[in-house]
Formats: sequence, C-alpha cells, structure tokens
Amino acid sequence: MASNNRAAQISKVLKVVRRNFKPVEPPKERSLLEHLLFSCCLETSLHEPTEKVFESLSQEYYDWNEVRVTSIRELTDLMKPLNDPLEAATRLKRVLQSVFETHYSFDLEPLKKQNIGQTTKQLQKYNGSTDFTVSYVTQNALGGHSIPVNQGLLTAMQVVGVISESEAKQGRVPGLERAVPKSKGIEVGSLLHQLGVELQRSPYGPGIRKILLEIDPDCKSRLPKRVSKKAEQEAKEAEAAAKAEATAKAAAAKAAAEAKAKSDSSKKEAAAVVAKKKKVAKAAAKVTSVGKKKTTKKKAAPKKVVKKKKKVAKSKPAKKVVKKKKKTTTKRPTKRKPR
Repeated sequence: MASNNRAAQISKVLKVVRRNFKPVEPPKERSLLEHLLFSCCLETSLHEPTEKVFESLSQEYYDWNEVRVTSIRELTDLMKPLNDPLEAATRLKRVLQSVFETHYSFDLEPLKKQNIGQTTKQLQKYNGSTDFTVSYVTQNALGGHSIPVNQGLLTAMQVVGVISESEAKQGRVPGLERAVPKSKGIEVGSLLHQLGVELQRSPYGPGIRKILLEIDPDCKSRLPKRVSKKAEQEAKEAEAAAKAEATAKAAAAKAAAEAKAKSDSSKKEAAAVVAKKKKVAKAAAKVTSVGKKKTTKKKAAPKKVVKKKKKVAKSKPAKKVVKKKKKTTTKRPTKRKPR
C-alpha cells in the first residue's frame, strides 16, 4: 500500500474512533515497574476494569514479591473483571519473576537514565513482555513516541485495509507513529486500544461492525465471520490432536534425555571404576618396586663392606716383618778362689 493512501486511511480511522470512544489518560505518578505491570493487565481489557484490578493487587498483597510467589489460579480469581484473566495473570507473574531474576529487586527506575533504545531492549528480554507492553511503557513511562497495538487493533486495521495480512502477522502498523503527533500519542493510543478491545471482545457484535463499516464501507467481505458448529468442532479436534502430538513429542524428548543422562552416568561410573583399578594397580606396582629396591640394597651392602676392606688393605703398605734375634748368653768363666 502507498504511504499516502495508508496515511489517509489512518486519518479516517482516527476520525471515526474519536466519535465513538473517549480518550483515557493513565496516572503519571506511577513508576516504570507499575506501568509495566499495568500494561500486562491492560492488553486485552478496557482501562476502567484494569484500574480496579490493579488497585486490588496493590491492596490485597504486601508488595510485588508477594504477588510474584502467588499462584496463577489465585491471581486469575482476583483478575476476573478483565477479558482474559488467565492470560493477564500469566503475563504479570512471568514479568515479575523475570524482573526479580534479572535485578534481584523490583526497582526499574535506573533504566530511565539510559537511552530509550537500551531500555526497550531490556524490556523485551523480560519473560512475559509483549510488543504491547513494551510500547505502553515506552509511551507512558519513558516519554517516547510508540503507540501500543494489541491483537484486536491489528485485526481491525487489517479489516479496514490499513495493513496487509503479512503485516498483521508481524504485529505492526507501519506509518502509525508518523501519522500521529507525539503530543497526541497517549490520547490516540487509548482510543485505538478501545477499538482493538471491542473487536477482540465481541468480533461479531453489531457495534464493532458498524464502526468498521463507517471507516471503510467496502470492508464487509473482510469482517469477522462466524464459524459453523461443524467447522468449530473440527478446529477443536485439530487443536486437541496438535496438543496431544506436542505432549507426546515432549514426553519422547524427555524420555530420550533421561535415557541419555542414564547412559552418560553409567559410562562415567564405568570410567571411574577403570580409573580406580588403574590407580590401585599403579600403587601396587609402586609398592613392589620399592620393596625390590630395598631387598637389593640389603643384599649388596655386605659386598660393599668387603670391597671397602679390600681397598683399605690394598691402600695400606705392607709391614715388614722383622725377625727378632735371639739373645745368646755367653757364660763367663768363673774364677775359682785359691785355696
């Protein structure tokens, strides 16, 4: 679609929604985290019931950490005024858990000091966040120009010919921010949001059909059509079969992973046993080698002593044996005394 034609169609859409809906401005004193959590509840519901639910969350629980550890069933019961309490509770709990795991606190105000691009990338990383929640926070908490678009609004824009089917699948409305001044962004965002919620809440109702035909009288063939009971039953059966197949695949994958883990653990145990045996054999061989060395040393010791003695004997000069002469005693003649 040409950009001029698209801009004209968007202008026509805005003109009609201004006649059928009233703009809503959210409270400005909310923190970045509160805007994020509020958008999780708001995505497919109107502002008034969402405000009541958000107030109940703030009063019923001590802090957001208590909401984080609360079961989805309990949160769903509290969010019954919304159009999709289960989905809203799931988004809210996932976002709180992801924020806590990322920052170990619930203070996101430091993100405002970064530029908008970095902050939006961080918001997109949170589990449970959607394009709608990121755009809502960008517009209402960060002061950026990004109009939040929910699934109902995408369907409405496709019906009146503003976007194509492929663009609707991508979840974007090209040229929407260019056609709306930044100063009117919050006002227009709330009006378009109401249009999307009305279509998603009652796609076959006379009220939404009247609004869409007022925007584009030629869109009658593109209006949502009721599905026959037979087709609806077939769709349910196909969905159930797909779920069963997915469950079977998941079970098979889990079993394969467990078998692999078991085989890996058995291999590790076998390797550990072999390593232990090698270690024991090595230690035994070491002990025997040490014993052999000791015995050889003990046997060789006397030889060394003998050798030393021999060496000592050789090194000492041989003593001369001096034969002692026998003393010869000569008897002197005795003088006889004269008589």
